[in-house]
Amino acid sequence: MMPAFDLRALPAPPRRLVSAGLLLAAAAVAASMGLDYALGQLAFVATFAIAGLGVVLIVGQAGQISLGQGALLALGAYTQALLARLGVPPLLSLPLAVLLAAGGGWLASLPARRLGGLYFAMSTLAFALIVEELLVRWSGLTGGAAGLPVPTLALGGLAADSAGAEALVSVAALALAWFACRRLLDSRTGRAWRAIRADEGAAAASGIDCARSKAAAFVAGGALSGLAGALYAHWIGFLSPEQFGLMLSFELLMLAFIGGARHLAGALWGALVIVAIPQLIALLRDLLPAGLGTAAGLELLLFGAVLVAVVLWRPQGIAGK
Repeated sequence: MMPAFDLRALPAPPRRLVSAGLLLAAAAVAASMGLDYALGQLAFVATFAIAGLGVVLIVGQAGQISLGQGALLALGAYTQALLARLGVPPLLSLPLAVLLAAGGGWLASLPARRLGGLYFAMSTLAFALIVEELLVRWSGLTGGAAGLPVPTLALGGLAADSAGAEALVSVAALALAWFACRRLLDSRTGRAWRAIRADEGAAAASGIDCARSKAAAFVAGGALSGLAGALYAHWIGFLSPEQFGLMLSFELLMLAFIGGARHLAGALWGALVIVAIPQLIALLRDLLPAGLGTAAGLELLLFGAVLVAVVLWRPQGIAGK
C-alpha cells in the first residue's frame, strides 16, 4: 500500500519567497488595472493593516482570542460617518471615533475578569452580535438596513477625493499606528502582555494585574480598529450593518494568523492577502475554461485554497521566522 500523501510533510517555503510571490501577484493585479486602481487598493491594504495591528496586539501579544473586531471597526466607522454628516472636522471626529471604539474594546474585555479561553472568545462573539443588531435596529440614527451615505473626508479646503489622496492618508495613518504599537510593545505594558501569553498563572504570581493588562490590550486594539473603521467609512462611501458582520471579524482574525500574529509586520502581509488575493482570483476567471470560470463560488473556493496553503506551509505566518 502506498503511503498517504501529507501536505504538511513538504518543506515550508522561505519567508522571502512567499513575500516576493505576494508582491509580484499584487504588482500584476495593479499593472493590469491601472494606477488609480492600484492606489485605491493600497488605501484599503493600509486601512486593513491598521485594523490588523489591533488584532496582533490582542491575539498575538496578549494571547486572547477576539471574535468581535468587526464590531469595533463598525463603532469607528459609524461614529466617523455620523459626525462627518454633522459637519464635525476630521481633527475632532477621528479622535472621537477612535475613543468610542476603544471604549467598545474595554466593554468587550470585561468578561475576561471571569472567563478565559473558549468561553471568553464566545463572549466577544456575543458582543459582535449585539453591536450588529443595534446597527440594524437603531435605524433612526444608523439608517438601519437601508444604509448610511458617508461624505468625502475633507479638512479645510483639502479633500481626499482621489485614489492617490486616499492612499496617502491611509499610509500616513498606518505609519503613525505602527510607531505607536512599536513603542507600546517596548513598554512595560507590552512585556506584561507577552508574559500573560506565555503563562497567565506565572504572570499573576509575578505581580502582573492580568485583568487590567487584558483590558489594556482590548482598548489599544479597539482604538486601532476605530481608526481603521473611520477611514474605511470614507473610502467605501456607504455603510450598512452587513458590512460589519461576523465574516469581517473572521477575516481580521485570519489576517493576523496568515500574516503572523506575533509580528507587527504580520498585519501588513495579512492585509495584502485579504485585499489583493480576491482581486487576483477575479482576474484568473478569464483564463479558466468556459463554464468553470463563471461557476458560482469559484472565488471563495480558490481563496480558501490559498488560506489552507498558507496555514499548512507557513503556520507561523508570512512574517514569522
